[in-house]
Amino acid sequence: MIENKENKEIFLCAICNIESGTCNEDCKFCTQSVKYKADILRYKRKEIEQIVQEAKRAKANNANGFCLVTAGKGLDDKRLKFVVEAAKAVKKENLGLILIACNGTASVEQLQTLKEAGVDAYNHNLETAEDYYPEIVTTHTWQERYQTCKNVKEVGLRLVCGGIFGLGETQEQRISMLESIASLEPMNVPLNFFHPNKALPIVENSVTREEAFELITLARKMVPNAMKIMVAGGRELMFGEEQYKIFEKGANAFVIGDYLTTAGKSPIEDMQELEKLGFRIKRERD
Repeated sequence: MIENKENKEIFLCAICNIESGTCNEDCKFCTQSVKYKADILRYKRKEIEQIVQEAKRAKANNANGFCLVTAGKGLDDKRLKFVVEAAKAVKKENLGLILIACNGTASVEQLQTLKEAGVDAYNHNLETAEDYYPEIVTTHTWQERYQTCKNVKEVGLRLVCGGIFGLGETQEQRISMLESIASLEPMNVPLNFFHPNKALPIVENSVTREEAFELITLARKMVPNAMKIMVAGGRELMFGEEQYKIFEKGANAFVIGDYLTTAGKSPIEDMQELEKLGFRIKRERD
């Protein structure tokens, strides 16, 4: 039984994959890398009108946040221009969504440009512990990721920063990652659970369901000032029929709808279950 649900306000966030499968990095957990030739939909630019329609659908599904995600290591001039165009188009609709950008490594100047275009928050995950990162990525450094997060704070955007569990890391490394996240004082901490794909070098998730629940509780304890502890990628696969128990463990948000390259649970089913359990969904922009 989920307790204290009367006081529990749930935040929902939708993801819009506006550039898919074009990344030249070698992250062993990511199907968007061209290196691994995973069987996913790949495209360079999503049509602006389609992005706007997805934002409207997110609003209809009671999402509080809407995230514009691009593949690739980070922002360059062309990608920045595209994200700015998409952000302005979504903002023009006055949907009341928190607009989040997730576009990899970014400079202070690039982040300032996004802020001026109407972006409210920037998502850049540390992915794993600093000392484990070279085991899963060789084409860029963990330190570059951490610096981007610092840049986000410098320009006054709200920081969204989390990571992935189940990449073969130790418990000590999981704690180390959470310590690093806590040092950045993010607004939102997305917790992803590795979703295996036969094309990837990492063949299975090393985290059990019980461990995953414990990691949510640990994240809430270690990053107590975060407005949202969000369960993101891998929710359905990791937690199955027990996925709404995440709220007992300290989470108060999850991604609704599809993820970047994997399908999520039907938003209608999620809404029905949340309402059945008596949760109140944050519907307006905070």
